[in-house]
Amino acid sequence: MTSSTPTKLNKFEKYKAEKDGLAVKSELEHFAEIGWEAMDDDDRVHRLKWLGIFYRPVTPNKFMLRMRLPSGIMTSAQSRAFGEVIQRYGEDGCGDVTTRQNIQLRGIRFEDFPEILRRFEAVDMTSIQSGMDNVRNITASPVAGIDGAELLDTRDLVQQVQDLITNKGQGNPAFTNLPRKFNIAIGGCPDNSIHAEINDIAFVPAYKDGVIGFNVVVGGFFSASRVAAAVPMDVWVAPNNDVVALCEAILTLFRDHGSRANRQKSRLMWMIDEWGLDKFRAEVEKFMGKPLARAAATDEVNWDKRDHLGVHPQKQAGLNYVGLHIPAGRMFAEDFFELARLADVYGSGEIRLTVEQNAILINVPDSRVELLKQEPLLEKFQLEPGALMRGMVSCTGAQFCKFAMVETKNQAIELAANLDQELDLPNTVRMHWTGCPNSCGQPQVADLGFMGTKARNKEKKPVPGVDLFMGGKVGHEAHLGTKVMKGIPAEELQPFVRDILMEKFGATLKPGVTITDSTDLKLPEAEPEKQTTVKPAVVIFNKSNQEINCDSSKSLLAIAAEAGISIETSCQAGSCGTCKQRLVEGKVEYPNNEPAALSDAEQAQFVLTCSAHPVGRVILDL
Repeated sequence: MTSSTPTKLNKFEKYKAEKDGLAVKSELEHFAEIGWEAMDDDDRVHRLKWLGIFYRPVTPNKFMLRMRLPSGIMTSAQSRAFGEVIQRYGEDGCGDVTTRQNIQLRGIRFEDFPEILRRFEAVDMTSIQSGMDNVRNITASPVAGIDGAELLDTRDLVQQVQDLITNKGQGNPAFTNLPRKFNIAIGGCPDNSIHAEINDIAFVPAYKDGVIGFNVVVGGFFSASRVAAAVPMDVWVAPNNDVVALCEAILTLFRDHGSRANRQKSRLMWMIDEWGLDKFRAEVEKFMGKPLARAAATDEVNWDKRDHLGVHPQKQAGLNYVGLHIPAGRMFAEDFFELARLADVYGSGEIRLTVEQNAILINVPDSRVELLKQEPLLEKFQLEPGALMRGMVSCTGAQFCKFAMVETKNQAIELAANLDQELDLPNTVRMHWTGCPNSCGQPQVADLGFMGTKARNKEKKPVPGVDLFMGGKVGHEAHLGTKVMKGIPAEELQPFVRDILMEKFGATLKPGVTITDSTDLKLPEAEPEKQTTVKPAVVIFNKSNQEINCDSSKSLLAIAAEAGISIETSCQAGSCGTCKQRLVEGKVEYPNNEPAALSDAEQAQFVLTCSAHPVGRVILDL
């Protein structure tokens, strides 16, 4: 056996090297004719994502389409187009407002995609490069251009960056093969509406020498294996083409130098860690061909985060923007039609989406506000929901996502609605739900964050549950929260969260409310950080005839990647089971996560390589 640890491309890089994802654009008509079942697996499961088309194993032949709506701006004509597309699919058709101010449509039959994409192109929309290893929807203040407090109107800059990345919606091969997905946000308001800290590149308003521009932070991301807040790049740029040029420089360097071996260590922050910020900054300057100004001493993000719900005066005299709460971001055809109608009748035909999964009607005259409040849609999409409902965000959940351990949207709505009926709260409490450790629902930025997992009830039987995050803060002095408790049974969540809200957030029972349920669950006392002892280990991969000398600090997945062995994985937390492999000999431990995806009987024969660490000598059937 060899003891070398060669670095090889992971399997995703191999299929990207065989054929660029954008190549399927010219083949879509053919694919629609032959049917998705006849397609090459890599084309269907992976490359279609370069067009924003997602095959969902949970719902075969009910595909998802992810759009691009820079700055979260949607016209009434575009909203109607969304409604027209999903209306044809009846109960299967719906749309979700995402945490990147975007729209995802669900329930679409594959053979309809060529006609649907032409329909969207006719109303100036594209879905190009919206999935996989591409730059995702570019976020900005949802009230850009109309907010009296804004320092910069960022809409044009956002559009310029999108045009660079996508070649004005036609597809740009220069940026279709990044090592991993990439998020960009450009903020011009004082309340950090873009969540700068969780983006790979974020532009934050700042004055330098009396001129307004942007400080730049880089490297923020969520993943199952690591969560990192963006760090200052020590760069200030003017609000001009330098913003676009800086994005191009960083993307190109990431494309050319980012790691492509271990997919779990391929986000931009890993490259920054390897290079160091000084080298990273110097290489960006070298690419741009000029020195960059040092960051301003302070930025202008000094407000608490606004949710933009309700009626607010614009900087244009006599006009208002009106924020509508969309529970969990879920919309159906009639909702899109009605939202479009309201935008035309009461506003200027423009709608803004927010990272909280809500919608804003803009340019509503003072004289029309009271009439708008009487519209039936506002009974469903309220202007002033309860303190818990208005701060609620949810990912897709198990209804459509194979990685989710729990159903999220309906649970999130039910919990918030029930507790809003029981409790009075002095302030909004932000509750975020995510179905798995990929953190699409961003529980780390919430006051209370819920991450789907497996739990055990009082009878020790496995049941759906959540891990609890607390302490996240958005807006001024934003920071990420931490996991404080694991494996809470969903069936005990309402009384448990009620107790937390009353103990930690000043909630009181509404007059006349009588509580009939209870739980013995309590928040754990803070424990001192445990010291981990690293021990030597040996991992043998039977089929590849490799013996790797290592230690117990790394997961089997990481050890396999270093040995050039690719293992399919997703959640990185032992919850989805994608990375399950047969254990031939030896023992493992799970220091960070319970092996929720393995039954008790399976644990003697299989390991979840993403979270299993070797104990001594281990042999895997790989």
